[in-house]
Amino acid sequence: MKVIVGLGNPGREYAQTKHNVGFMLVDALASHLGVTEWREKFDALVADARIGTEKVLLVKPQTYMNESGKAVGPLMHFYKLPAEDLIVAHDDMDIPVGTIRIRKQGSSGGHNGIKSILAHFGDEHFARVRIGIGRPLPGWTVVNHVLAPFDTEGAPKVAEAIRYLIPAVECIVTDDVDMAMNKYNPKKQKKQKPAHGTKPEAQAAEQPAGEGDA
Repeated sequence: MKVIVGLGNPGREYAQTKHNVGFMLVDALASHLGVTEWREKFDALVADARIGTEKVLLVKPQTYMNESGKAVGPLMHFYKLPAEDLIVAHDDMDIPVGTIRIRKQGSSGGHNGIKSILAHFGDEHFARVRIGIGRPLPGWTVVNHVLAPFDTEGAPKVAEAIRYLIPAVECIVTDDVDMAMNKYNPKKQKKQKPAHGTKPEAQAAEQPAGEGDA
């Protein structure tokens, strides 16, 4: 079984804020999979679904973002699942609004929800689905930024990113995270040095975004 967690804050007042893009993705995935019934378990709303032949558990922690691990850790331990069966979707200020990055593992990158999961689960080898929310505007604090809704330019970009990520998450489940990274991560364009006496190539072959990205 795979556990797909979207990070966010519970409550209607936070529903459309930047910090809640993880919830938004899980809700979109639930709608795509025809999920309508949610139940409470270990400080989270959870729902059963199936992707291909794989059973999945959709999870929205109800602990507030900074304590997400209090829901995720006990769920993973209850089902006795390894980190490789966990997929976490969350916002990321270090990439532009609406840009996505899938990572195989790593540190928290300063994200408090991921910090909490690492503290309560104790294993960093789980997939991250990162949705860019951009940096705060001049004069804005980080809290102001993440708890504000998207503007009219950012909202459609994020909606498109979420639509794009539904098959990407399905790919992680049915194939693996490496396949999803190669197929869905944005490609980097590299300039190639021309050989002496030959015309330069316009661009080198596209390269998948690596795990070292911010």
